[in-house]
Amino acid sequence: MVKWFSLGFWELVARIVLRNKTLMLILVAIVTALLVNQWKNIRFSFTEANLLPADDPTNVEYNAFLQKFGEEGNLIVIGIKDSALFTPKVYGSWSKLMTAIENDKNVDLVVDIHNLKKLTKNDSLRTFELTNFTDAAKSNDTAYLQNLKKQLFKDLPFYEGLLFNKGSGTVRAAVYLDKKIVNTKARKDFVLEKLVPALDEFKKETGIAPKVSGMPYIRTMSTETIKSEMGIFIVSSLLITSLLFFFFFRSVRATLVSMFIVIIGVIWSFGFLGLFNYEITVLTALVPALIIVIGIPNCIFLTNKYHQEFFVHRNKVKALQRVTTKIGAATLMTNVTTAIGFATFITSNNKLLIEFGNVTAVNIIALFFLSLIIIPIFHSYIPSPKERHLRHLERGSVKGFMDWILDTVKHKRISIYLMAIGLLVIALLGMSRMRISGSLIEDMPKKTEFFKDIVFFEKEFDGVMPLEIMVDTKRPKGVLKLSTLNRMEEFEKEINEIPELSKPISVVSLVKYSKQAYYNGNPEYFELPTSQEQSFILSYAKNAAKGGKQNLMKAYVDSTGRYARITAFMRDDNGNRIPEIEKRIKTEAAKLFPKDRFEVTVTGKSLVFQKGTGYLLDNLLSSLLFAFFLTALLVAFMFRSVKMVLVSLIPNMLPLLLTAGIMGFLDIPLKPSTILVFGIAFGLSVDDTLRFLAQYREELKRNNWRIRRSVYATFNDAGLSMFYTSIVLFFGFSVFMLSDFGGTVALGGLVSLTLFCGMLSNLMLLPALVLTLNKSLITEQEMRPAIIDIAEHTDDEIESLPGHKDLG
Repeated sequence: MVKWFSLGFWELVARIVLRNKTLMLILVAIVTALLVNQWKNIRFSFTEANLLPADDPTNVEYNAFLQKFGEEGNLIVIGIKDSALFTPKVYGSWSKLMTAIENDKNVDLVVDIHNLKKLTKNDSLRTFELTNFTDAAKSNDTAYLQNLKKQLFKDLPFYEGLLFNKGSGTVRAAVYLDKKIVNTKARKDFVLEKLVPALDEFKKETGIAPKVSGMPYIRTMSTETIKSEMGIFIVSSLLITSLLFFFFFRSVRATLVSMFIVIIGVIWSFGFLGLFNYEITVLTALVPALIIVIGIPNCIFLTNKYHQEFFVHRNKVKALQRVTTKIGAATLMTNVTTAIGFATFITSNNKLLIEFGNVTAVNIIALFFLSLIIIPIFHSYIPSPKERHLRHLERGSVKGFMDWILDTVKHKRISIYLMAIGLLVIALLGMSRMRISGSLIEDMPKKTEFFKDIVFFEKEFDGVMPLEIMVDTKRPKGVLKLSTLNRMEEFEKEINEIPELSKPISVVSLVKYSKQAYYNGNPEYFELPTSQEQSFILSYAKNAAKGGKQNLMKAYVDSTGRYARITAFMRDDNGNRIPEIEKRIKTEAAKLFPKDRFEVTVTGKSLVFQKGTGYLLDNLLSSLLFAFFLTALLVAFMFRSVKMVLVSLIPNMLPLLLTAGIMGFLDIPLKPSTILVFGIAFGLSVDDTLRFLAQYREELKRNNWRIRRSVYATFNDAGLSMFYTSIVLFFGFSVFMLSDFGGTVALGGLVSLTLFCGMLSNLMLLPALVLTLNKSLITEQEMRPAIIDIAEHTDDEIESLPGHKDLG
């Protein structure tokens, strides 16, 4: 009875669509218009992804640090490694550049040699003052500039590692943006419309290209790259899928219909992004191209079935009706499993992945209904397929390949199993070599100039990724006690012994500079004051700390004097060693800072990202297991067979394990981008499995439970569509390898590889398993028939529906 209800439902759907074609098209147009109206809400993300939940302890500690010391991501650095800087022409252009930046309303502060301040003693006021290090009136004097360079490197050790590299002669400026604009469109406008043109003008005047980095600049340039790549992905996906579709079906009209469907799907995808009020990130930027790649298989299955039906009885109306009636349910279920593959990201408890999973899953289901409406309607308006359009059903080259696979399944199943076991062993060996990446910049576009500049600053200044340490003295003004400063100095010496970290910067350096200033700038006195000196030197420093813009300590000590900040920088390639570094820092802190009097916290963007990667790995593995569970539940529901569940999962798990093994052998680390591969590939690959098994079950009934004949009939009917869709998905995901982002390249390449292996597994291993386990599978299915039948239905079944008649 349920079977007839299922058949009757899809019969009803076919009738509604084909008898109300104009109304259906009007509804599609209305939905499209409504979603286009949501485009006004589309915006690009201006922040980098935080992979940890808001209530995670690491996030809580990081936010506590930001509350006390402010946003750490508001710094842009501009550097030059060229001795010509200290010549009148270049120095003049440099000062002009920095003055223009300094005067911009979006800039809080510029620290550079042209406006560099040195700490000097004012005995009458018993305080320190910031006085000019350079004399602008002498900037045209070559001898003065050369002497200035010597003084900078010799007399100001406080700025070493901050503004210059004494060994290489590299000099840089620090531009601090207004923290209010860091995560807004104003940041992008400043970088692209003011900073970049100013840098280009400097290069034009001097012939020297400045190096630029810092999170505001990196984020802005990354966003611009994402924008440009979105267009490339969409155009490339359309081009490659349309060419493949035409190659398979040799029909311009059918190809144009399919392209129309996926273009509407792309329009809808942008509309859903606006409707959900989601920002475009490095992940959601992939959704429009994904919709093209994932949408084409629907068009292939429906078009191929239409051609198969028309080939049999040459009746276009009957063929169009039976496309929906026969495979509507099966196509819906395969789209549901694909959507499940993406929807499992919702369980990750990560905002970035939840949004990606939501919008992709919704688009996949919407695209299914769009295909189910548009394909029958458009084909009803255009002429019937000609003979050349149907030749693909018997094409020699493809047919020869499929015949070879079928022959292997028939006669060499042991070889298939041995090959599968061998690949499994290789995969497990490769998996043992896998590693997790904690790199912040590993996925960034390596061909771009801004990435090369990141590498430059990493080399010249021992890294650009900040690692922050916050010392809580548990009492107001506890930081400036000499005993605390001495502990911090010892602590910094230990940190300096960690080879992965740069020289730490803190209030200790400032107090040392205060003593140097007290002794008239003599660099030999760059050290902490003695107990005899502390009262008058620290009183000078405290008076200077009351000077508003001249508050020298606010970057390193909070307003209460209770919390101190120690900043070290780390090369990004040491991201994997952050857990070891954190453990060593905490061990040294425990020795120097008694827990009853101090609390030391290790935080910073590098640490948050690395822990976020580990968290994401744990959650996405859980999500993948959840996807396995949902798929198993779906198969058990459809087939009422535990063994059928195993048969459905094995051919899809092997390609995933093989991909993981290849990642290990090729040293492709587990990171946010590559972790996504497994969920996406599983959701797409399992479609073919379900389609094959569902049709196999129907063929069993159609062939009086004759096993071999049923398997071969299933292969001959469904195998071609499985091959077509897998090839389209393979080349479609390969489009993402055009990206400059390493993560997107890895995502595209690995998903393509996994889907190709999944195709072979579903065409060879799956039918082999069914043949091997056939008797027990048949017994289970005969004893416990499926609640819902999603396979193709026979002509006799369709004809026997009450009141059935073909549309004419």
